This record gives sequence, C-alpha cells and structure tokens, in this order.
Amino acid sequence: MTTDQSTTPRGGALAPLAIPVFRALWIAVLVSNIGSWMQTVGAQWLLVDEHAAPVVIALVQTASSLPVLLIGIPAGVIGEFVDRRRLLIGVQAFQVVVGLAMTVLTATGSMTPALLLTVTFLLGAASALQLPAYQALVPELVPRAAITDAAALSSVGVNVARAIGPALAGVVIAQLGVPFVFAANALSFAFFLVVLLAWRGYQRPETRAEPFIDATRAGLRYVLHAGVVRRLLVQLAVFMVPANALWALLPLVASGPLGLSSGGYGLLLAAVGVGSVGGAFVMPAVRARLGTGRLVGVTSVLFGISMGVVALVPVLPVVLVALVVGGVAWIGVVTTLNGTVQAFLPAWVRARGLAVYQLVLFGSTAVGAALAGIVATPLGVVGVLAGAGVVTAASALLLATSRFPVLTDRQRAATPMPFGDVDIVPDDHAAATGETLVLLHWTVPEASVDVFRTRAASLGKSRRRTGARDWNLYRDAGAGPGAWVEAFRVGSWQEHVDQHEVRQTGDDARTLDAVREVAGEPRVEHLVAVGVSSPSSSG
Repeated sequence: MTTDQSTTPRGGALAPLAIPVFRALWIAVLVSNIGSWMQTVGAQWLLVDEHAAPVVIALVQTASSLPVLLIGIPAGVIGEFVDRRRLLIGVQAFQVVVGLAMTVLTATGSMTPALLLTVTFLLGAASALQLPAYQALVPELVPRAAITDAAALSSVGVNVARAIGPALAGVVIAQLGVPFVFAANALSFAFFLVVLLAWRGYQRPETRAEPFIDATRAGLRYVLHAGVVRRLLVQLAVFMVPANALWALLPLVASGPLGLSSGGYGLLLAAVGVGSVGGAFVMPAVRARLGTGRLVGVTSVLFGISMGVVALVPVLPVVLVALVVGGVAWIGVVTTLNGTVQAFLPAWVRARGLAVYQLVLFGSTAVGAALAGIVATPLGVVGVLAGAGVVTAASALLLATSRFPVLTDRQRAATPMPFGDVDIVPDDHAAATGETLVLLHWTVPEASVDVFRTRAASLGKSRRRTGARDWNLYRDAGAGPGAWVEAFRVGSWQEHVDQHEVRQTGDDARTLDAVREVAGEPRVEHLVAVGVSSPSSSG
C-alpha cells in the first residue's frame, strides 16, 4: 500500500474512498472507533454491575476526555511538524499494550474502579496525541477538491462506529463477558497498527522547524485574536457542557427507569448512531437551506428536547425515537462547527487550531460528564437529565441573540504581504533568531484620522493573529500632525518572514488594503535584536 494522489477520484460523497491509502486508513479508523465504543460500554457496564455511584460511572467519559485538556495543545504542535505516520504507529502500539493489560486485569478480577478510570485515561491520552496529526494527514492523502468529502466521510465513520460498537458490545457482554469487549478493543488497535505498517511511500511534508514553545504560542495567539474562531468555540462549549449529561447518565437511565440489560443499553446507543449517520448525509442540504448559524441553533434546541423526552418518558419505543432524533441533532451541531472551523483556519496553523477545537470539545465533555455525575447523586438522574436538556435548548436560544459569524466571501488562502525588505538576511545567527521590531510610518490626512484609527485597530488584530507578540499605534509628535507609527514585535526574523510569505490570508490583505486606502504606502523599518552582553566588572 503506497501513497498515490495521481488518480483524481470521481465526484461524490464517497469519492475519496477510491484512493487506496485513504480507503485503508478510513476502514482502520472505523474498526478502531468501533473497538473504542465497545470499550466505553464495557467500562460503564462493569461499573454498573458493581453498583458504583453515578459520579464514578459518569467519570468514565471524563477520564476518556480529560487528556485533551492536558496535552491537546502540545499534540497539535507535534502534529504540525513530526512524521505523522510514525507518530500514529507509536500511538497504536501503545494502545495495543494498554488494551491487552486491561483485558488481563479484568479477566483475573483485578480491575478496580480506580484502575479502570486510570487505564481509560491512558487510552484517552493516546487518542488525544494522535487526533490532530491524523486530521492534518487527511489533506495530504486526497486531492484538494475532495478534502471536504473526506472530512464528511470521517464523520460518517465515527457515527457508524457509534451505531455498531455499543450494540456489538451489548451482545458480547451478554454472551461472553466484559473482558472479551476489552480484548476486541485491543484487536481493533492492532488492526490499525498493521494497516499503518503496511503503508509505504509516505513523504513527510517539508515544514520549517519552529521551537516548540514559539510554535505553541503562535497557535494560541492566533486563536485568541481570531474573533470568528473564538465565537465558534464558545458556541461549541455552551452546547457540549450540558449536552454531555445524556452520554454520562444514559447507562443509568437504561438500567433504572427502562430496566434494560447491557444489550438494551447498546441498543440505545445504536439508536443515537443511526440518527448520527443519517444526519451526516442530510445535513449538507439542510445547511444550504438554513445557513450555518440557524442550523446550529435549531439542532441545539432539538437535542435539548430529545434529552427531556429521554428523561421524562421512560417508554422504550419513545426513547429510541428521541435518541435517533438526538443523533441527527448532535451531528448537526458538532460536525457543522468542526467543518466551519476547519475551513476557516489558515493552512499554516490548521493543526494547532484544530487542537484547540479538540481541547474545547473534549474538555467540555469531561466537565459536562463530571458535573452531571456529581449533581445526579443528590438530585436524581431524571431531574438532572431533564434540566440539562432545558439548559442546552435555552443556551442555544441565548446565543442566537448574538450574531453568528458570516463566513461567505472569506478569503482564507495565503496572500503575500506587500512592501518590506524580507529578502534581507541578517548577517549573524543572533540577529536571525532575535526578536524583530517592525515600524511602519504612515502619513494620514487630518480628515481621515478617525477612519485610519478604526481600520488600524483591525489591522492590529491581524498582526497579532499572524505572529505579533504585541502591537501599538503611536502618533509621531515630532514629525507633524499626520505622522503615525504602527509598531509590532515578533519573536524572530524568520517568524516575520513567515508573516510575509505564508501567514497572511486574503482577509488579512483586505484589512491592510483598507488602511492603505486612507494612509497610502508606509515607510518600513525593521529592527532586529542581537543581544547585548553585560560588561564584566572588577574590583
């Protein structure tokens, strides 16, 4: 199996599957996700059988998601620059070992709730490490025109696993026991590992190495100063925290009000998966009709209503229908927000930006599951689940009062920055790696000062997104009333070169052009720090 993009697949939602490497990896990820869902059901049901407290059962979701909070950002930086195939091979090998240990401990009766949560945490950490790398890998495997379809197929695979894994786990638990579920998960990791080892011809993309801390700061700085990304992340968090009460408390609803066995619990999760798969196929048409913002709002409210029905109407057919609808709504929210963020992020910071997205996604999952479990102990499962449904719907309606970002006519491709002597190479290493201060001298007509300052403020945000550690606007008191100086500082000369060559998007260029319309062309100065050693003193 070798990497080959020479054959462009025919159009259509399934087109990327015509590429052998993508098809093999997609199948491997699907099998791995099925195993992971089986493991989650097995872990939760093992705790149910041992009559663990609701908070402990809910913590299975938290233990799986919490690692993203701890290593999500570093994982994004690693995924931006390392050999992604080798990283995936190492992670899968680690997961095979952990999965086998989990199987043996459970089969011998040595698995305690604390140990179960610890092992779940380790598997979650491995998943958190590989996720940004895999997401960044997909665009390397398929033609540019097929990237959107590939992302949609990845979402479909996740939700097919959600439909199959829990139901399969219920059957295996009923017939063979929980240890066999954990063994199946270990085998799914092994299958993914074999596919990766069989993959030949992967060429690591050429990227300029950046210091780890600098690369991390650049990624965080971009998200902090990208208003569109921040708004989408807030929408995600506000939905995920209350919505995750359903996944955390559903096993207790199954074993309590519905009186179901492990097989019945698997059936409930399969209903969610069926709805999610169906939603993945219908959402493009619905999104085209409603628009992104309205779709997210409507599906968030719909998911909240589904939660209320599951909590308050403990009739199995009704609950199954509500969960199918909830699956459609879930995919409408999560996939739409994920796809919007992925399409908006510039290529130079995509893996790091997606790592922040995953941090919010899984961090909200961990917090939401933990809160649901804690509150359910004194208030009861039904009341907490119904209340969380109300909060989910109400929060979506509240966010609807603030404007959802308009993402049409956005230019996200890299656009070289005009003017400046970036072809000049500092004459020594200290200068090349030292902080760089950029000064732009603008001449502004007095009648245009207010417009200039407003547009310059937007330009300052653009400078920060692309790497400026700080930015200020000054009036040059000694050079006349129309003299203004824009000053910003970046970490190194090379980082400033990157600002010019790869980090500025078409949107940034339009912001800069708006300033040039009122202030003309600036005179540019570059000051590069070389470091000054303190003179030694004597006596």
